[in-house]
Amino acid sequence: MKTNILLVLVALAISGCSGRASPLDQEELAMKEPVVNAGTVCYIEPTEELRARLSPEEWAVLVENATEPPFQNRYWNNHAAGIYVDAADGTPLFASVHKFDSGSGWPSFWQPIDEDRLVLIEDTSFGMTRVEVRARRSGGHLGHVFDDGPEPTGRRYCINSAALRFIAREDLASAGYGELLAMFD
Repeated sequence: MKTNILLVLVALAISGCSGRASPLDQEELAMKEPVVNAGTVCYIEPTEELRARLSPEEWAVLVENATEPPFQNRYWNNHAAGIYVDAADGTPLFASVHKFDSGSGWPSFWQPIDEDRLVLIEDTSFGMTRVEVRARRSGGHLGHVFDDGPEPTGRRYCINSAALRFIAREDLASAGYGELLAMFD
């Protein structure tokens, strides 16, 4: 019995990384009508070099599309000023100035630093329809976006901590992100 369950899970994981998807633009995301099923995608190439750089939890989220437990992750309750970068390649994705407490147990943001750094894809896994958020450059799975966030966007980017690395405001310049200091003025 355990072998059969394991085989089904492996088959689902493998099939989940095949196919091609079309990114959803912001107008499609805002639509209340269902969008065309974009399928499931594994953008990120699972190389041994990447595996060596990522923790097992980061690998599971970014590459295998896992979800970390709510309220038991690094950044859900982080209130420090700074930015959140893609754990796979360091691309700046979110900032503390856009973070809010959604009560979900995951870091939540009402907008990204730059929407062009994200890819939004319809996700029909687990019998529900959601909009998955992936990093455009690395292709890593970040989380999902919902339309129940605060003004001014009404969006809630619900992101796995394991997909991110936090760079504190005081470390931005020395870490090579000095151009982003202006957003904290």
